[in-house]
Amino acid sequence: MKKIVLIVNLLLLLAVFGNAQTTPATTTPATTTHLKKDGTPDKRFKENKTPPPQHLKKDGTPDKRFKENKTTTSKTSTPATTTTPATTPKKN
Repeated sequence: MKKIVLIVNLLLLLAVFGNAQTTPATTTPATTTHLKKDGTPDKRFKENKTPPPQHLKKDGTPDKRFKENKTTTSKTSTPATTTTPATTPKKN
């Protein structure tokens, strides 16, 4: 009889500890906004910062005068081979 009670207690203990970790301990909201005391967004945090505006011309195309609109092209420069004309020594 003692063995049956011991086995039942062990099974109950395993069932309790097996289910103990199924729920998360704390739930945090996915999007957190950091606000100042007056209710405006705090710009020190990344999620509250706005990206810099893109400079456009009147027709809507990017203005190439600004660095963020320039396309970087990789220039493959070959070393210039300069040929020097053959010189003859001067005679005095």
